Amino acid sequence: MKHSHLSKAALARGFTLIELMITVVIVAVLMSIAFPLYQHQMRESRRTDARSALLDLASREERYYAINNAYTSTASNLGYTGWGSAYPIGSGYYYLVQPVIAAATSTTTATFTLVADPVSGKGQDQDSDCQSFTVTQTGQETSTNSASGNSSSICWGQ
Repeated sequence: MKHSHLSKAALARGFTLIELMITVVIVAVLMSIAFPLYQHQMRESRRTDARSALLDLASREERYYAINNAYTSTASNLGYTGWGSAYPIGSGYYYLVQPVIAAATSTTTATFTLVADPVSGKGQDQDSDCQSFTVTQTGQETSTNSASGNSSSICWGQ
């Protein structure tokens, strides 16, 4: 069977430089859209580490209070090794700040404030929506964005 009127040179030609460059441009445009969306989704999924650790720590504080009639800021009393970025929690994207404890007085009740901040350089510090997570003894869950504004509805799903 004979080939049609196409020569062997025309069949072996391949892609032109223009066709290749158009393909590269299309891929670059798609990646410039897809990669930031991927990063945003990953940051959102990692927020669970901070929320879970804070709720666990609040529960431990309440158990400690039930036994000792006071809250504690000593990590080992709550089953943690320490506070700060040297002791990341979960997958290592957040750390717990040392709790702020206020002892009960004759006119006030004992309080605690628990905070989780992102570990610098791990990617979560670039999360402009949810920079810091906070829980108090009343169960109030708050979060701040990179402009120190309240972003609780985004970060805690309220």
